[in-house]
Amino acid sequence: MRLFSRPLFTQFDRYVFRQLLVALLVSTGGLAALIWLTQSLRFLELVIDRGLSLRVFLELTGLLIPGFVAVILPITTFIVILFLYLRLAADRELTVMRAAGLSNFALARPALGLAIVSLAACFWLNLSIVPASVAAFRQYQFEIRNRIAAFLLQEGVFTPVSENFTVYVRKRDVDGTLHGILVDDARDPNDQATILAETGRITDGPDGPEVLLFHGSRQVIDRRTGRLNVLTFGENTIDLEANDNGTQQRYRDASELPLDQLLHPDPATVAPRDVPKFRVEAFRRLSSPFTAVSFTMLALYSVLAGGFRRHGGLWRTAAAVGGVVALLASQLAITSLAAREPRLMPLIWVQAIAPGIVFAWFLFSRPWRLPAFLRRPGLGTP
Repeated sequence: MRLFSRPLFTQFDRYVFRQLLVALLVSTGGLAALIWLTQSLRFLELVIDRGLSLRVFLELTGLLIPGFVAVILPITTFIVILFLYLRLAADRELTVMRAAGLSNFALARPALGLAIVSLAACFWLNLSIVPASVAAFRQYQFEIRNRIAAFLLQEGVFTPVSENFTVYVRKRDVDGTLHGILVDDARDPNDQATILAETGRITDGPDGPEVLLFHGSRQVIDRRTGRLNVLTFGENTIDLEANDNGTQQRYRDASELPLDQLLHPDPATVAPRDVPKFRVEAFRRLSSPFTAVSFTMLALYSVLAGGFRRHGGLWRTAAAVGGVVALLASQLAITSLAAREPRLMPLIWVQAIAPGIVFAWFLFSRPWRLPAFLRRPGLGTP
């Protein structure tokens, strides 16, 4: 007769799973916030140099967070499982559970539940949230750099709308009227011009923002003769787009496209040489969530395989951490190689799934038996 009946979810399962879930949320949120802080620093120049508001800055950089979470979630899953099970082993809780007849699978059940939660979250992020957030981020950034920047002209500041287009405004009225305007337009290398105007006003043209200038002059140096040609005007319109031709089209890369467009790219817009890159991105999105399960099995194997040692097991923990680092490095290497050699694409799936299967087989293939001195009549064996 067994010592106690086992429901589908035991008190041990709920106790461990609750701690794992809370630790996963806290660690993932904290690490994502740290990465966001470091990565958002490169966008500070939009605030400092172009007068971007704090609200727009937070909205722009906040779109990066889903991508951070999708990348670090399998790693934080491994960390919290390894840490918590090591603590259970150090507190002898695993020894007590084994003495009560629990097998390795029963002990690993809470961690496997957490791995399923991480797996589902990664699929949701990779297939829905991250592509949409990346597309919104790129479009937002495009608007800021090529359109919105034109409306952020500051008084007494040389505003670089682009690398070869700079605008200076001496004064800006409340109604939007500009005074003392200087424009250095080098978008056309063969027709570099300096434009001066007494007043002006920014308007929204058909191809983007334009500035309507009044009572000014356009100065151009003739490259053949070296003479300065000056053209005065009563009214003139200048396109403030950052590109050379006044219009610019933003091309979407593979990270922004939904899964169906990656698997079935449009031949009219995608060059044949880029099709493997799109397929690799699709396989990466579909396979990378399984790394959460593989990392979970690696963490469980490092703790549950073998008996408890008072002063041992450190090398197994170090080996588990090194194994995760090696798996992450191999993931990057295989993804890069598969983009150049399409025949290697199946390795993306093998790298993501095979480690979990291997460690699960080693951990669960043979029933774990209690040491002889712990076996007592009536306790039973798992």
